[in-house]
Amino acid sequence: MDILKSVLLLIGSNIFMTVAWYGHLRFKGLSLWQAILIGWVLAFPEYVLQVTANKLGYHSLSAYQLKILQEVITLMIFGVFAYFYLGEKPTWRLALSFGLIVAAVLVAFTGKRA
Repeated sequence: MDILKSVLLLIGSNIFMTVAWYGHLRFKGLSLWQAILIGWVLAFPEYVLQVTANKLGYHSLSAYQLKILQEVITLMIFGVFAYFYLGEKPTWRLALSFGLIVAAVLVAFTGKRA
């Protein structure tokens, strides 16, 4: 149950962070200071969700597993964001790269706690 809660919190966290880091790219008229200010506002809820996810998840997962899980969730959220929000189409090489990262996650989660 802690792992599921951690995954859900990490998904929420990564949605906030992806929007904070990349959401401004669609708004070319936005100044740098405006983009930074908006990013900081969005980063606070991301931080709260991320820390909570790690705190809960550490009961069942190692820190290494938490980090690997967070990275693959980040890439999945970013892939959806880049495709639908930024209108960027992935190439076969990017799809293969994502697949290899998912394979790395499977390796990290095979067996007992790392």
